[in-house]
Amino acid sequence: MASPARGAALSRLFRLSRQVWVRAAAFTAIAVIVALAAGVIGTIIPFELVIDLGQNSVDSILQILATAMLTATTFSITAMVTAYSSATTTATPRSTQLLITDPTSQNALSTFVGAFVFSLVGIIALSTGYYTEQGRTILFVGTLAVVAFIVVTLLRWIAHLARFGRMADVIDRVEEAATASLVAYAQTPTLRAQRLVDMPVTAVPVWAESVGYVAHIDIAALDRAAREGGIRILVATPPGSIADRTRPLAYLSRHGGSRQDELQDAARRAFRLASHRDYEQDPRLGVIALTEIGSRALSPATNDPGTAIEVIAALQRVFTRSLEIEADDRVEFAHVSVAPPRLADLVADAFRPIARDGAALLEVQIRLQKCLAALAAAAPEHRRLFADTAADAVRRTRSQMDAGDRRTLRRTAAAVWQAPPRP
Repeated sequence: MASPARGAALSRLFRLSRQVWVRAAAFTAIAVIVALAAGVIGTIIPFELVIDLGQNSVDSILQILATAMLTATTFSITAMVTAYSSATTTATPRSTQLLITDPTSQNALSTFVGAFVFSLVGIIALSTGYYTEQGRTILFVGTLAVVAFIVVTLLRWIAHLARFGRMADVIDRVEEAATASLVAYAQTPTLRAQRLVDMPVTAVPVWAESVGYVAHIDIAALDRAAREGGIRILVATPPGSIADRTRPLAYLSRHGGSRQDELQDAARRAFRLASHRDYEQDPRLGVIALTEIGSRALSPATNDPGTAIEVIAALQRVFTRSLEIEADDRVEFAHVSVAPPRLADLVADAFRPIARDGAALLEVQIRLQKCLAALAAAAPEHRRLFADTAADAVRRTRSQMDAGDRRTLRRTAAAVWQAPPRP
């Protein structure tokens, strides 16, 4: 993941590049160019390149290829939709956007669509007499290259389908997204702006024109507007939070005078609102999505504590990686102030739901205690936070777990919290 402080243009380009239709359109355009270029190349090459082809052999191959690629495209779409539906029902709906942006599935679908269009264009061009004899030969060679590319893509796609959308695959994808987001914020917790300490009483609120989640903030645009207006802009709604009539997007440090409306509009344009949360700048969404997978696995209808234990292990890796990062406190946008995400909120998002829903399961609680003790050992400066979270998890078992299991849990918790950390 790139820096969370990327500008609006880069953010838009990043989101556009992850859309499946963009990749399919690019492959389609390349297919049309390749099919038509064979005719042009055949007329301009200075030497003769002709292969004795059977009657209508190229046309027959293209007909077969078009039929096969239409079938492969339909199969791929069905497999992808099935994987999305499976992830939604067995893991969490928040993981679906990660599956949709999977590059392997997008490349496979785009290849099949591109090959189908290549075949159609070739068939139409052959029927109109567009190709010379050399052009037909070049088209034949190009068709063989397309077939080879399709075979390789199909083999990769079949291997990919063996785990695409399965529980382990979804957990790995969400863990990767959560790690990238938390590491990016650990490196630049304030998005290279000033750290927000307090809110001036004279600050003027900037309200959103519609209700929605803040998906992206263009910090550079905010800094530019604040610098030109001679004010400071204080971000009140960070990415992942919802902007409504009770919570403004930002505050202007003072009244902007005659440019008040202009400054408010400039600040408002720097915020991109969406109906759903996005992983790009939201450091909490990945953690929440992982926890939702664990909580759903602990529901009575699912009863899968093994998946919850896998989620706890994934959360431990995510937090360990982010806690090892040294923050870069350089300030590039001095006219903007941002409050960094609180570790306490992230820890509560991660472990409180699992502690609540797994309060009756000894194996889940033991793994949770070991995870929190390991995080406390990895970040001694936050030991109190992790210890309080562990104590809260034990308290939640009082009315849920029988006396024997609770004694075992207390003994295990005491042992893991008293164990000396590894140097």
